[in-house]
Amino acid sequence: AKMELEGIRVNRQVLLDMKEELNIKIDLISKDIYNYAGEEFNISSPKQLGSILFEKLNLPHGKKGKSGNYSTDEQTLLKVGIQYPIIERILEYRTLTKLLSTYVDGILNTISTDGKIHTIYTQTLTRTGRLSSMEPNLQNIPVREELGRMIRKAFIASDDSVILSSDYSQIELRVFAHMSQAQNLIDAFKSGIDIHTKTAMDIFHVDEKDVTKIMRRNAKAVNFGILYGISSFGLSEDLGINVHEAKKFIDKYLETYPGIKTYMNKLISDAYNDGYVKTLFGRTRYIEELKNANYIIKSSGERMALNTPIQGTSADIIKKAMIEIYDKFNKLNLKSKMIIQVHDELLF
Repeated sequence: AKMELEGIRVNRQVLLDMKEELNIKIDLISKDIYNYAGEEFNISSPKQLGSILFEKLNLPHGKKGKSGNYSTDEQTLLKVGIQYPIIERILEYRTLTKLLSTYVDGILNTISTDGKIHTIYTQTLTRTGRLSSMEPNLQNIPVREELGRMIRKAFIASDDSVILSSDYSQIELRVFAHMSQAQNLIDAFKSGIDIHTKTAMDIFHVDEKDVTKIMRRNAKAVNFGILYGISSFGLSEDLGINVHEAKKFIDKYLETYPGIKTYMNKLISDAYNDGYVKTLFGRTRYIEELKNANYIIKSSGERMALNTPIQGTSADIIKKAMIEIYDKFNKLNLKSKMIIQVHDELLF
């Protein structure tokens, strides 16, 4: 409640400048798309876009859905391929229009009369126990793209203050290492080397200096993928490799860290027997999906059984920390205030 009431100050002008810049960029990209298409149309309409791409321009992979319209989702467009300039521009157009409507306009529309944003934290929305932020959602502001970083610049400290951010280092992987008691993974954390680099060293049997960027990226994808019960198909999509290679990769990982497979199998079989899983703090989540006869729903239940104890324990840890920090601030009579929580990160 205190975080919601305190809110965070926003520089409206930064957002208005971004809005102007985005509108210009969207306008230019739209003109490019019209040139490639040979006519003007509503780029945001899947129906019109589908007929331009797959009927007029006759691009590959056109597939009609139940509605009789062509599918134009991101996956389909990536299949068509960004070697076609129109596809690349459409994906850019979508990124920019989403930034504009969801973030720039979304944030501008929620600035209160005090010049701050007061997000709402829902405590009962996620099934893993994470807090989720809404109106606006401050937990999903993109950080990788340059434009996402610009949006973050709009959030400013109150007068005579600075914003301090502190986060847990690889909290979910650490919880996973602890819960699975996979000694190699525990040793990897204790060694103090970057965990993804260490995983790459273990999997590829190379020294730290010989770990390439690609090796580290692959190790990172598997490290996180394993937490979410990723399939070889899912990993192949993430890394852009074939399913056979991805399966070999996962097998190698499980071979390198014995204990993980045993832990995962036990977790899933206990979930089938009990009907629920628990976090380390004893918070329980019932998983009805495991009783479903449909294979896809049942598999998603298994992934929940794997992920909930880990993500849920991480969520418990940060909530416990938030209460302790809040109490400590009050006890020491500090002026500092906790203002935002983004899963494993706190902003003061």
